[in-house]
Amino acid sequence: MPCDLEVDVDGEQTFLVDKEVVSSFCGRLRNLSNKASIISSTTPLKVAIHGFPGGAEAFELMTKFCYNEGRDQITPRNSCLLYYVAHSMDMSDGVSASINNLLELTEKSLEGLPYWSWPELMNALKQCQDLLPGSVSSGMLDRVLESVVGRITSVTEASPSGSSPESSALRLSVDTRSTISTKNGCQRNWWFEDFLSLSPNMIEEVIKNMVLQKVDHVVLSRFLMHYLKSPVSSASCNKKKAAEIVIELLYSLDGGSCVSCKGLFDVLRVSAPLKLNKGCQIKLENMIGRKFDHATLDSLLIPAPAGIHCLYDVSLILRFLKSFLSTSKVTESQARLKQTARLMDSYLAEVSPDSSLKPLMFLSLATALPDEARDSHDAIYRAIDMYLEVHTQLLDEEKTKLFCAINYEKLSIESCKHLARNSKFPSRTVIRALISQQRKLRNLLQETKQSKESSPEQNRGKKKQFSNDQQMILFAKKLEISGENKRLKSQLQGMQWKVIELKKICKKMQAQMEKATKSRRVSPSGSKSLPRLCS
Repeated sequence: MPCDLEVDVDGEQTFLVDKEVVSSFCGRLRNLSNKASIISSTTPLKVAIHGFPGGAEAFELMTKFCYNEGRDQITPRNSCLLYYVAHSMDMSDGVSASINNLLELTEKSLEGLPYWSWPELMNALKQCQDLLPGSVSSGMLDRVLESVVGRITSVTEASPSGSSPESSALRLSVDTRSTISTKNGCQRNWWFEDFLSLSPNMIEEVIKNMVLQKVDHVVLSRFLMHYLKSPVSSASCNKKKAAEIVIELLYSLDGGSCVSCKGLFDVLRVSAPLKLNKGCQIKLENMIGRKFDHATLDSLLIPAPAGIHCLYDVSLILRFLKSFLSTSKVTESQARLKQTARLMDSYLAEVSPDSSLKPLMFLSLATALPDEARDSHDAIYRAIDMYLEVHTQLLDEEKTKLFCAINYEKLSIESCKHLARNSKFPSRTVIRALISQQRKLRNLLQETKQSKESSPEQNRGKKKQFSNDQQMILFAKKLEISGENKRLKSQLQGMQWKVIELKKICKKMQAQMEKATKSRRVSPSGSKSLPRLCS
């Protein structure tokens, strides 16, 4: 047969074909050859095709179809490729005089998609991946995905254990490489391994289709985590692109609620060196922030990025806290707030010895949570004490700002005693703490007195006046040994003598301050008298 047409396919390979044969089946080649014959009278005519779907291999399949007058067998292995070739090269019934036009034959083959084996479906899916974005525009990808996802859901529903297609009652597949992963006897992720070789863009298409077909979001989240951490997918795709697509998809699945806090920190650890785009980074931080109360201290100890001299990335933790507090459910849950406060107290203890941590950053950590999140400020006091131990060159103004993070009324007696002897804290701070403790005890005694006066049985007895110390001791002796009263009695019995000791310290300091005040009064008139700080 004469070879009067030379076709250059993507600069990859050149084919010599019979113009009349291929033109009778392929409308695009007929148009190209006609234009070439007008421009040049040389033989053979030369045409070039750029972006040919499937490259030289697909063009060879197409020419074989033309030379065999459309009698080549269309199989599941080549249907998707030939369908797109027919679609893009205009090989429809309007071009071919023969009833065996390629587009019609591949259409018939694709009608059998629901009955293809699992390996055949995966092969079709990979062909669609190689033909992107053409497989999307031609509608072929949607048809393949519908069958792939339908097979996954039908196998899971048909078999209670969700086993692979080979072991299911359907027997729709053979020779699959799927690895069965089990958890609590449930095997719903048999398809995970087969999808690892897919590109991030194809994974995005697959997951979106699975969402439309109501596949369990928990299963989808587990696959995405598996895909991101798998060395197979890492070797076959752009890791940054994969991380960004996985994060976007996780965020679309109920805002990442299907993923554990630990899992999200795993995503952060994998993606941290990749320099994600800002929008993607914010979404990941928001997902972690919403679950921040489930984090562990080890997860929070994230090294600071390059160029930051601190040991840990404190700014990132503050952003997590901001996202956590912006969640409406948090403000309604005291338990979540208190759990987060305990976590942050541990974090403060870890970062406070960092000599590079700036005072304002440390203060932001200590005051990030509302006051009601903590029943005790002992941990904050200890963290500030440790911070001052390392940061000995702080200005008085900087120290004063740090002291504002402490609610002295929420300090224990032990912490107050330690503070009273702590040379790193100024005397006015010590006195403030002691006054707060006195006020707290006075309020407790007042509440006790009101509780007694409201009891009819107590009103029958004769009321006696006691000093504050005597009232507290008497109250501790008469408390009932049950429930909350038992706990209060234990606390008060331990506090009663400690309060007396603290009062002695306060009186001693008051005497020293008054003595200093008198010495100031006899100094030159230009000096100011020292204000009275304790009464």
